Amino acid sequence: MNWQQLVWHSPWVFLLLVPYALFVVYIYVRKNQRATFQVGSVQPFKKWSHRGLALVSQFNESLIYVAVFLSIVALARPQEANLKVKRTLDGLDIVIVLDVSDSMLIEDMKPFNRLESAKETIAEFIKVRTTDRIGVVIFAGEAFTLVPPTLDYELILKRVESITTAASARIKDGTAIGVAMAAGAARLKDSQAKSRVMIFLTDGENNSGVISPETGLEIVKGYDIKIYSVGIGRDGPTQLPIYSTDLFGNRTKRYQKFESTINEELLKQMAEVTGGKYFRAIREDSLSGVFNEINKLETTKIEENKYVQYTERFPIFLWPALILFLLSRILSFTLLRRGPA
Repeated sequence: MNWQQLVWHSPWVFLLLVPYALFVVYIYVRKNQRATFQVGSVQPFKKWSHRGLALVSQFNESLIYVAVFLSIVALARPQEANLKVKRTLDGLDIVIVLDVSDSMLIEDMKPFNRLESAKETIAEFIKVRTTDRIGVVIFAGEAFTLVPPTLDYELILKRVESITTAASARIKDGTAIGVAMAAGAARLKDSQAKSRVMIFLTDGENNSGVISPETGLEIVKGYDIKIYSVGIGRDGPTQLPIYSTDLFGNRTKRYQKFESTINEELLKQMAEVTGGKYFRAIREDSLSGVFNEINKLETTKIEENKYVQYTERFPIFLWPALILFLLSRILSFTLLRRGPA
């Protein structure tokens, strides 16, 4: 029992201790003033005082007083108060849709390329979520579900770490934005969460896929999904890393000229139509800032209901009182019986 959490249901009962204390004092004084029997001299009895059954008899009388005291404490109904907090978490369902086309290897997000910067930022974003189901969809010329929405954050982090570009994954290259939106919506369409969010990251414009961006956007709207779209990297001429393996198995890297373009108009439309927000990230730190902003905008709702649970503790006092009383009565009728046997 935690004594610091002890409260009393009927503290007014302790007022009974005042007349009880006066009664005990009265009995003690009266007993010392009244002789049990008269003798000419008490000298022969002094050596037996406070010894043997006489001492036990005095102890037996005190048992009754202690029992009554404990009974009064029990009547005050001691209770242990435990504060209980009931938390209702209204989590989100989030799908991160990541472009893995080969242009994501462009090294303008120092100290990483676009893809590695996105992967690292996504991992940091996942680590600060607690009650939200998160899924990951990757796309290039086609889209694949890497992880369906789940609370297994360790699994998600492992899968994100293993993401490669379309060429390395041997999937069709390109940028199929409409297909990617439809694939992300498919992961969220059966969600029971009150808020469904798609974080859409790309560094290009739609140039592939059997589903147009307009159709993909209609699908997203139909499932009441909010899109936070992110344009990654700078527009304009740049250099695209090309990796190859020579005859001796050595991996080499060379660069070729590449014109990087992002369809900002489409990304803004995706965000505005669904009630989300568009961001542009041209540096690694700005990409981190984008996800920090999304963290602030999409927070899990937590409702707390506090109540106190009381546990009755009066038996702790009542049972000893009953045992002491019975012990006193047993002794009075047996070993310490007074009067003729």
